[in-house]
Amino acid sequence: MPLRAGVPEAALVTVFYLHGFVSSPRSTKVQYFMQVLGRLGIEVRCPDFNEPDFRSMTMTRMLEQLGGELATAGPSILVGSSLGGTLAVLAASRFSTNVERLVLLAPAVMFGDADHHLLTREQIAVWRAHGEYDFFHYGYGEKRALSYAFYEDSLKYDAFGTLFTQPTLILQGRHDTLVDAKDVERFADTHPNVTLTLLDDDHQLIRSLPRIWNEVQPFLGL
Repeated sequence: MPLRAGVPEAALVTVFYLHGFVSSPRSTKVQYFMQVLGRLGIEVRCPDFNEPDFRSMTMTRMLEQLGGELATAGPSILVGSSLGGTLAVLAASRFSTNVERLVLLAPAVMFGDADHHLLTREQIAVWRAHGEYDFFHYGYGEKRALSYAFYEDSLKYDAFGTLFTQPTLILQGRHDTLVDAKDVERFADTHPNVTLTLLDDDHQLIRSLPRIWNEVQPFLGL
């Protein structure tokens, strides 16, 4: 990858942005990171985990898809949002030789808990009974069905208890109603490689993007 004179060595790595649940590579945060990192000549890849179709998406499929891309990318940094943050932690452990650092935005660290944060117990029972459940998908702008296999598969993966050693920066909103900031604080407290910054924002963190970049830039040595 050609780099401009003066671009730091950190630009030699590839940055993977891992989008969240019912999101896509077209999200606001993805476009923001592509813009600010692109100015430094840094390649940003954003795998579309909705492919080949949203209905059959599972954490296992997402991990396999990301693992295939990491194998061809060389040293990489993972930026994971919400469910993408969960995926980043799991990938850092499984593909440790390919991942150098993590940046996690409102990471769903409790995602593997049986009391799934996506739905209530009653809704999960409906999901199980019908075999699929309709979620509003922001990437498509409409409801899309997701197989119950997604829920069953997700319980195999405990991001909170996963061991990984890469330096990690977490940006978490204090007013997040989807990912409990207290859970993220406990996660950071039990992982000495993690630095946590709490922001006066909600789950989307859109208002905090300039502040986030001010934290991320020195963390990546840019």
